[in-house]
Formats: sequence, structure tokens, C-alpha cells
Amino acid sequence: MFSRTRILLAFGVVAALGAAAGIPLAAADDSSVRTSTNAPPYIVEQFGYPGAADIPATEGVKLKKGDGHVLLADCDATTDQIKIHTVKDDTVGRKGNYCFRATAPSGYLTLELPRVFALETGEHPISADLTANGETTTVDIAEGGYRSVGEGTVGGARSVLVEIRVTG
Repeated sequence: MFSRTRILLAFGVVAALGAAAGIPLAAADDSSVRTSTNAPPYIVEQFGYPGAADIPATEGVKLKKGDGHVLLADCDATTDQIKIHTVKDDTVGRKGNYCFRATAPSGYLTLELPRVFALETGEHPISADLTANGETTTVDIAEGGYRSVGEGTVGGARSVLVEIRVTG
């Protein structure tokens, strides 16, 4: 194993490097540690969708958060896509179809897309959460599948798509 001398030597090297970088070294219960006012801020990933603030005005969908593996795309019949069918409404800028591209075998995107009536997949199976009348329903669609949801079903309520998860 490691000798006490080697451990103390390693601890001393870490302490010296930290001191050179302006990072104080102290025990967890040492209340004398003060933070530097010129220390860089912590980087915390919020998983916000890039440019999301501009998208509702131009696309009629509100993209919230994701891991970067499910991206809004132009609908194109030659490309493998996840296609969301909605009731078109020009007064709010909502198109009839929205397409998303999966960049990995798994991923997620939270969004707000009203009046969804069908979901269609390409090469990747998905799981989707829809809300209607205050309740959330999860729907699984296999690779290359199509499923009517919400008002696309007999007696179905108007539904809002709130999350897409690529599951394979």
C-alpha cells in the first residue's frame, strides 16, 4: 500500500499547487476558509434548448430543455425523423407537422406543443408524455411506428406534448 510518508508528500504537493492557484486548502470543518472574490463562477449545465426564446414566435412550439440528442429539424421525407402531427393554427404560428432528429440512441427534449393528434417514428423508438385535462399520459411508439393520440382518437381530449424521449 502507500506509506504515510508518500501520502503526506502527495498531500503537500496538492496543497502547494492549490496555493499557487489561489485555492485555499482546509479541512471540511475549517470555518476560516474564505472564498476569493475573483474566483471564476461555477459552470452548471441547465440543459436549456439553444435559441429557445426565439423559436415560439417563428415555429409555434416552445422548446424547454433537453440533452442535445433530440433536435428540432425541417421535415424531410428522405431523412430519419420523429414526426409530430398537430392541428395547424396560423393565428398562433403552429404548423401542421413538426419534425425532430435524434442524434443518439437515447435522448430527451421537454417542450410544449399543443393540439397533438399523432406521433410517428423513424429508426428510433420513442416514449412521449402528453397532458390533457390536468393528467399526463405516456405513450410508447416502436421504431417505424405511428400512433394516434389526444384528439386524434375517438373521444380524445386536446393534448399538449410535453416530453419526447428516444429509447433506442
